[in-house]
Amino acid sequence: MKILLDNGHGIETPGKRSPDGRLREYAYTREIAARVNAGLNELGLSSSLLVTELADISLDERCRRVNAVCRELGRENVIIISIHVNAAGRGDKWMKATGWSCYTSRGVTRADELATCLCNAAVKNLPGHRMRFDYSDGDPDHESGFAILNHTACPAVLTENLFQDSLEDVEFLLSEKGKAAITQLHIDGIAEFVRNCA
Repeated sequence: MKILLDNGHGIETPGKRSPDGRLREYAYTREIAARVNAGLNELGLSSSLLVTELADISLDERCRRVNAVCRELGRENVIIISIHVNAAGRGDKWMKATGWSCYTSRGVTRADELATCLCNAAVKNLPGHRMRFDYSDGDPDHESGFAILNHTACPAVLTENLFQDSLEDVEFLLSEKGKAAITQLHIDGIAEFVRNCA
């Protein structure tokens, strides 16, 4: 199975940073995606980065890249995980929201299975952190119309890894312990899904 890792936003995207500027989503998610990619490849899994540029590659282009791989390998042989950091406000002041969540497209798809594996891994790797799950349809992920989820042919999950405008979350995210935990939850969740598909 081919694993594609997407990272949130680009160097010129307005906002998308902590109020003190220490965490910039484009840089943070690229670092995490690179760490996850390395970890998956060390496990012998076929993983690659969808966006290697620092620029904010358009959603249309990101989806085009995913679907090109799906056409080449077969949509059943590809998954995409888009890594982000959440925000409660506009980035100009600290907020109180916290927690980890993930999103799939609406309805029941194989992405729900991937999301559940990631949720299980988040619980294991982020003890003491709030899990922002939505069990209204029987599974823990939220459903959304995000383009990367709805305009790609393969199972797609978008993760929101705590909040960039929560001071407590930012301190954790920027620590080596936090980076390791966010990295490992993605590795564990993806590896579990691949094992289940074998």
